[in-house]
Amino acid sequence: MIEEKKKLTLQVLNLLTLIITVIINYVAASVPLGIGNTGEISDLYPNLFVPAGITFSIWAVIYTFLGIFLVYQFRDFFKDQKVEMPFLEKISYIFILSNIANSFWIFFWHYGLIYLSIIAMIVIVLSLIWIYLRLDFGKSQVTRKEKWYVYTPFSIYLGWITVATIANVTAVLVSAGVESFGLLAEILTILVISVAVIITFAMLLLRKDYAYSIVVLWAVLGIFLKQLGFNLTITITAIIALILIVAGIVFTAYRTKR
Repeated sequence: MIEEKKKLTLQVLNLLTLIITVIINYVAASVPLGIGNTGEISDLYPNLFVPAGITFSIWAVIYTFLGIFLVYQFRDFFKDQKVEMPFLEKISYIFILSNIANSFWIFFWHYGLIYLSIIAMIVIVLSLIWIYLRLDFGKSQVTRKEKWYVYTPFSIYLGWITVATIANVTAVLVSAGVESFGLLAEILTILVISVAVIITFAMLLLRKDYAYSIVVLWAVLGIFLKQLGFNLTITITAIIALILIVAGIVFTAYRTKR
């Protein structure tokens, strides 16, 4: 059992590091920081994988669910009888690391340090994978509340960061001189969309993770909307990917109920 002083320290650090991360991300998206705001800098590395702008509204969902996680971890703060929360010791240090890496990513991205940004992004995605494995998502027995308030926030977060990591790698390739459009760009985009679909299938098969899958579905829908009327090959690829992911979700749900 985690001692109360240590527990409080982890709770406060989880809160503070996330608040700082949200503030930095909000400022970066709202006003020019470094060489521009987040969207403007993304436009400097045009490629066929970047989804429509509306897709990035997923950050509001991510931070809302992470906020719910923070409230849940403080649920015994004003109570004399404390509640055991073993997940705090399991994931807090890693969550704090992911928040720090997220903040560094913003500064690297906004000051044109794109190669450093991919390092920060890798730290974020590895941190979230580590959290996912520490929670033993989809295999451990947990209460409905803990599933919604602890497991689901990180599932959604990991789903989006999986896509964001692929997008970040694509931006690095563009900055290195790989063509943004044309046959090679189409082949690479088809490849990375296929990888995203395969990873989603793995999450459904091994973990029955619907939240993760829906986030990837949302990202692929964003790619479809972005390329609709612009690139027929990627539009068709996105449609196929959408159908496959929906089929995977439906099949997993059907198999689970049997």
